[in-house]
Amino acid sequence: MGKLTTHVLDTAHGCPAAGMAVALYRLDGSAATLLHAITLNHDGRADRPLLEGAAFVPGRYRLVFGVAAYFRGLGLVLPDPPFLDEVPLDFGLATVGQHYHVPLLASPYAYSTYRGS
Repeated sequence: MGKLTTHVLDTAHGCPAAGMAVALYRLDGSAATLLHAITLNHDGRADRPLLEGAAFVPGRYRLVFGVAAYFRGLGLVLPDPPFLDEVPLDFGLATVGQHYHVPLLASPYAYSTYRGS
């Protein structure tokens, strides 16, 4: 059964990004439909897959990570506007039955991602 999962590591502090807000959208042309808005758990992960079963449909998706709000919540003073505020990641799910894991490594000034396992 296919599923979509995510997690975030706070590379500025060397720990999971517990409490970061994440939103998942399905993209259809220029339209974006919100599917889920979650807060990451103590391990910087979603408590359950963002998509699985019948909800796992091939197509284009966007994850939006609340990076600036997370770091401000830790007491970091960021410029206004912050260098990174919300980080959108657009990606495609092509194959039903596969596990797509989309992690984010984030600091107030840089991020990276990859297709994990």
